[in-house]
Amino acid sequence: MKMTPAIVIIGSIMAFWASMSVMVIMPAITLKVEPSEIWRPMTAEEQEGYRLYVRNGCSYCHSQFIRVMDWDLGAERIAQAGDYVDRGPDLMGSKRTGPDLSQEGGEHPDDWHLAHFTNPRNTSPISVMPSFAFLGADSIRKLTAFVQFEGMLMADQRVERQRHWKEAALQTYGKDLDSHVQWLHAMVPEVWRPMPNPYPALEADLARGRKIYQQFCIGCHGPVGDGRGQAAGFLNPMPLNFTVLRRHLVDNRYIGGLLYYQIMNGITGTAMPYFKKSLESEKIWDVANYLAVSFIGYSDANIEPTGIDASYEPRWQNRFQAPDGQGLSDERDSVGR
Repeated sequence: MKMTPAIVIIGSIMAFWASMSVMVIMPAITLKVEPSEIWRPMTAEEQEGYRLYVRNGCSYCHSQFIRVMDWDLGAERIAQAGDYVDRGPDLMGSKRTGPDLSQEGGEHPDDWHLAHFTNPRNTSPISVMPSFAFLGADSIRKLTAFVQFEGMLMADQRVERQRHWKEAALQTYGKDLDSHVQWLHAMVPEVWRPMPNPYPALEADLARGRKIYQQFCIGCHGPVGDGRGQAAGFLNPMPLNFTVLRRHLVDNRYIGGLLYYQIMNGITGTAMPYFKKSLESEKIWDVANYLAVSFIGYSDANIEPTGIDASYEPRWQNRFQAPDGQGLSDERDSVGR
């Protein structure tokens, strides 16, 4: 058969509609997706937030579905087709310049999102996300409502948990800072309270801790650890002033376990997020040592009770004085007794 322009055009049209029939039309007619067990419809405010999410291209950096091989934020539940019933346009791209948001709802309280959308460097100092302050407070509130919707019924439980603990935190924060710190420490399980930092506060460890602090913490807690970082004005309660912790050691000597637990698990209801999925164990201990030495003026690093030291640790002796003036480890260094 001789190829002519008419045949090429007609053949192209036929191929296009054949593909459309197989890939779009037939699935639309025959595929009936039922809502998943966590699905719920969006509220009017959440729908407006979703439209803002679409218009501002948020999906170009944030995926909205978790794959089987994922392990990061949201990976407690693999995404299902039924999660996206009645949502359109679909924005489930796999781009992960920023974190996946399919289970973001309730990971943070609303005031954290306000600080974050206004300027992402407020809460994530190394973020490359642009500022959305130009949207204005009302639009940021709607965008926050959609983000808090992500995860649907599972997210609703987390959001309710955030609100419950925020109310509890504000009750003590409204009294005085010392009462608030005492309440925060009382929420740390007993086993963690008399636990010292197992790693010595060597120069290299403190340098690593300082870098981690600058990358993750300085936006809220500030350059000098006084809780007055650039995000502080958006947050209630405000971030913790670490210098106060010197008055609240456990048995006047332990602080490492408290810091580790709160950095690892976060403090639900406040803007303090958990870091157990983004920082390895030793990095959390390193930043805890940095906080202790730089802002509290005391470290319980490597004091009793101890186990076997790590093989790479150089000799180091803790010469810090506890607030009661008693030396803690004059007879022990980091290579043993």
